[in-house]
Amino acid sequence: MLASLWGIMPVANAQESVEVLTRENGTERGDTIDLPVSMTYPLDSLLSDWSARTYIVPAEDCSTSPDNPRFSDSVYVDRLSRLPVVMEMPYNEVVRKFIDQYTGKLRGQVSFMLSACNFYMPIFEEALDAYSLPLELKYLPIIESALNPSAVSRAGAAGLWQFMLRTGKLYGLESNSLVDERRDPIKSTWAAARYLKDMYDIYHDWNLVIAAYNCGPGNVNKAIRRAGGKTDYWAIYRYLPRETRGYVPAFIAANYVMNYYCKHNICPMQTNIPATTDTVLVNRRYHFQQIADVCGIGLDELKSLNPQYKRNIIPGDTKPQTLRLPLESISFFIDNQDTVYAHRRNEFFAGRCTVAVSTGAKAGSGELTYHRIRSGETLGGIARRYGVTVRQLREWNGLRNNNIRAGRRLKIYR
Repeated sequence: MLASLWGIMPVANAQESVEVLTRENGTERGDTIDLPVSMTYPLDSLLSDWSARTYIVPAEDCSTSPDNPRFSDSVYVDRLSRLPVVMEMPYNEVVRKFIDQYTGKLRGQVSFMLSACNFYMPIFEEALDAYSLPLELKYLPIIESALNPSAVSRAGAAGLWQFMLRTGKLYGLESNSLVDERRDPIKSTWAAARYLKDMYDIYHDWNLVIAAYNCGPGNVNKAIRRAGGKTDYWAIYRYLPRETRGYVPAFIAANYVMNYYCKHNICPMQTNIPATTDTVLVNRRYHFQQIADVCGIGLDELKSLNPQYKRNIIPGDTKPQTLRLPLESISFFIDNQDTVYAHRRNEFFAGRCTVAVSTGAKAGSGELTYHRIRSGETLGGIARRYGVTVRQLREWNGLRNNNIRAGRRLKIYR
């Protein structure tokens, strides 16, 4: 389908499945449902990244018991009916199977996710509320990524919300060799909110929206046609891909366990909320190690705060990029940008040479024209537009570096 803060990619086990018994028109039939990949991530992979090691620890006054009480179907029905939600939360044997998974085999993962919620739920809730979407959708990333922003599926979906490359680009998430905004918790969350709203405008049924989020609207539309035009999730259930058949039940089970974990003797791990951070816009190419050395920030922390940069390089020379830093480091970085930029530059960018191409245009010769800088433009982009080099633009305009500001006029000899 359509996984910040963390840098270790979880490794999924082979696709696991559960056997369920479904009933349709009085007929019982056995079915095999693939578990969402997020339910196969081992706990140690979720706890191996920098943020988890730094901020999530076993609770001192509470520990998850191995004892999982069993309850009757009527208890589950009653508890689901009491959830403060607008989305349909039905109960059946398939939903029960997924509740049993979360409260049984995956108790440790649930304890971890309850703690990780402290990082992400405010981000999710703000975006969902802005688009007037049901807030219970904040638990969708539990199914998608187990709240690990570095999660990557076998199909190539990435980030907390598991955007595929094409869908991410359709919703404004940049992806190239250096940047993958699908891994940015804030940008990907707002993109996911827009996607969910668009899907609801098509189906007007949240269960179908969630199914489409997993397998794509094309597969949902095919299932609707095979079911004779029925638009109820449970009516088209057996026509959906195997993993999608378990996706809506897993979402209902996630809502249940995130609200009733105490009833199953599950205790959240302890979360030490990270220090305040802020962002600064950069328009130069930096390597994380340059920033780490000069600003005294750990490299793992930098990666954790800026998960969208795939190779520890911020390509600010192509277009302005955001850099997230601890709040106490922002001013120091701004005051020492030239020092950071020059630090070990030949070491990190030794292979990035500039080939001078003669254009026959020397300072003071050729046809003179002027270019007024617009917001968001870079010196490199302007140079490419006029067929000149960045060095020429700097020489003609007395620029000491590549920093430019909107509104200024540049002299260009063509």
